[in-house]
Amino acid sequence: MSQIAKSDCCGPTCCSEETTSAVSVMTANVKKAYAAVATSGLSNRDAGVRAVAHAFGYSPEELTSIPADANMGLSCGNPTATANLRPGEVVVDLGSGGGLDVFLAAEKVGPTGRAIGIDMTPAMIDRARHNALHGPGGKPYNNVEFFLSTIDKLPLPDASVDVVISNCVINLAADKEAVFREIARVLKPGGRVAVSDIVLIATMPKELADNSAAWCGCIAGAVPVAQYIDALTSAGLRDVFAVDDKADLNAYAKVEGQAACCSPVMSSSSLPVASCCDTEQSPTLHTELADLLRRFNVNTFAASMKIYAVKPR
Repeated sequence: MSQIAKSDCCGPTCCSEETTSAVSVMTANVKKAYAAVATSGLSNRDAGVRAVAHAFGYSPEELTSIPADANMGLSCGNPTATANLRPGEVVVDLGSGGGLDVFLAAEKVGPTGRAIGIDMTPAMIDRARHNALHGPGGKPYNNVEFFLSTIDKLPLPDASVDVVISNCVINLAADKEAVFREIARVLKPGGRVAVSDIVLIATMPKELADNSAAWCGCIAGAVPVAQYIDALTSAGLRDVFAVDDKADLNAYAKVEGQAACCSPVMSSSSLPVASCCDTEQSPTLHTELADLLRRFNVNTFAASMKIYAVKPR
């Protein structure tokens, strides 16, 4: 089994108490950061949020076809655009957030297919399920469902999925190898993987690698693409390859300040949002990312890539 990163070894034989504790803290930080985003009021109504989605491959037509609250400016690609989804297929999105890619996939697989979202943050699942009630024409989506779960222990049967997609989430997982084994387990023979993720292309500065905001922002948890490919292969997947999107990771800074306390955006959504008018707020994930991007040129050591694989028949 390939070792993706020192902290990623977290099986029963290699996880010290200290490492387990560090992983638990990291996971808690990720949940906290994304819960804050889920209740921030960020949505497709914000120009900065739309700008991030456009930078990573979403068309204006795609963004207007889904509930506005499904997009929060968290993507690093558009896996549904290249997954070759077909009517009747079952597709699962790992780390589905507000449901952006699930809703796009639902349209492609049609009424005879299913689009399933997996997310470990309760606030994100609540947001996604709320969004699912407001599909095309104001009617609920009938072919989507969302599960609260980590992506290294999927609540799905063996060989039950045609396609696995993910968008800038696997890099957040502490045990990436477990995630890849789960992907291989739930895929049907001949099933495929179409993932957008951030990977390393050069050594990351220690200050950034140790930064919790950088981890929550999908940067510090990234691994070299060769190790990513090796781990997918070790999980039993084949025909693995990666394509550099050549996208500018500084696009994340476009969201900074978009959901300011008590802004009109807060009252325009029917979703529950954090009450902040009378309290001093902690920096948001996007604000912290914008600060990091001002101090580091992330594009010199990280890249957004499309990664593909197939489960042998």
